[in-house]
Amino acid sequence: MKEKKNTKLVVILLIVAILIAFVPLFALKGAEFGGSDDAGSEVVAEVDSSYEPWAEPILEKIIGGELPGEVESLLFCLQTGIGVGIIAYCMGRLVERKKLGKEDQDL
Repeated sequence: MKEKKNTKLVVILLIVAILIAFVPLFALKGAEFGGSDDAGSEVVAEVDSSYEPWAEPILEKIIGGELPGEVESLLFCLQTGIGVGIIAYCMGRLVERKKLGKEDQDL
């Protein structure tokens, strides 16, 4: 009986997750999903139209143009994955150190 209850809960949660992901795409017709870089550039242009960036991305200099959006997303996801991996590793080490410390005190 408990297994059927858990299955029902999992299905309901999956449906809710799918709705959370897809409803905004259809509810916000004509909305533009831009990044903070674009918004920041627009604000800078409004405040000081004569502003010239003093640096440009290194990869853009190497390849001689702007990276495609898919490659930027891939690099961002890779950077995020590496960061999460490092944080998870450090947290795991701290938890294990705490567990080992408790075991030594119990002896």
